[in-house]
Amino acid sequence: MNPASVDIVIPIHSGTRPLHRAVSSILDRTTAPVSVIVVVHNIDAEVIRGLLGEFRDDERVRLIELHDGIPSPAGPLNAGLDAATAPYVCVMGSDDELEAGAIDSWLALARATGAAMAIPHVYRVGRGYDAFPPIRVGRTRDLDPVKDRLSYRSAPLGLIERARLGDLRFTEHLKSGEDLPFTVRAWFSGHPLAFDRHGPAYLEHPDATDRVTSGGRTVDEDFAFLAHIIDTPWFAALPLRERKAIVIKIIRTQIFDAIGNRLPDDRWTAEEWDALKVVLRRLSVAAPGAEKNLSRVDRDILDRLTDEEPDREEFLRLIGERWHYRSFRALTPRNLLRALDRQGPFRTLYAGLRLMTSRPAP
Repeated sequence: MNPASVDIVIPIHSGTRPLHRAVSSILDRTTAPVSVIVVVHNIDAEVIRGLLGEFRDDERVRLIELHDGIPSPAGPLNAGLDAATAPYVCVMGSDDELEAGAIDSWLALARATGAAMAIPHVYRVGRGYDAFPPIRVGRTRDLDPVKDRLSYRSAPLGLIERARLGDLRFTEHLKSGEDLPFTVRAWFSGHPLAFDRHGPAYLEHPDATDRVTSGGRTVDEDFAFLAHIIDTPWFAALPLRERKAIVIKIIRTQIFDAIGNRLPDDRWTAEEWDALKVVLRRLSVAAPGAEKNLSRVDRDILDRLTDEEPDREEFLRLIGERWHYRSFRALTPRNLLRALDRQGPFRTLYAGLRLMTSRPAP
């Protein structure tokens, strides 16, 4: 029987990752009984064992191997989730670490609030606190997936109770977005969720130079995850307000990232423009009216997508304008009656700014 209260799953595919830092931040900084499941992906387990240092023979650390030949984190993450037996489970990047007492704090919060998931602050080393999800000011328990804009947190970091959310898995065979169907279903599961507003953070490091997923994808590959969200009976059964919250986030992040990442290198082709238009039509059908909560400049960008021959320089200008968050056009929708809508740009950005600046750096 597993004596641990929490299993922490860490996938790793390279012998250059700082695995020891991740593992020591768990085992040396946690009071609760925990175990670490290191999923060795497409590499010799002994190479990875050598990274563990003094933890290489620690009974709290398990190494399991997965050789599937697929350059995606979904497979090893799922293998770790399948191997978990503790009441709670976490997933963690091999480049990352936890502040002292993080797991203890998440565990205490989950037990005190009855939450099926305890969501942490994420501190991006060298950049500051993550603005997402832009949860309501002061809110820590009984989160609302729409009011607290939970869709903006794509990775299921934190503490997950296996009894209620243990059936969730990452979507395999995708080149991008394998975590989005997982988190969307978690946020809109109906189970109570909590945010560890004042507790220790998850520390995300920018060390990795050999990610298993990378750029160079087509639009169709970038948005293949949509089939596992908006094309499902589960999504169709959601109330419109919830479908809108999900779609607004996808447009604001995935759609505009797809445009912005391609424009500097001029990687657009007529086929790629057409593919993006199809994606936008699918999103519009999935949540009618979602675009009304976008900023004026975002709407202008989407309007340009309908042009027969989109002007690259005009797109570059508009993309630059959308990142200027202090401008009137970036902060307001076309209909000013929606200016203070919870899903509108102003309140979403303001709540995110409060998260970024509400506490000192670790």
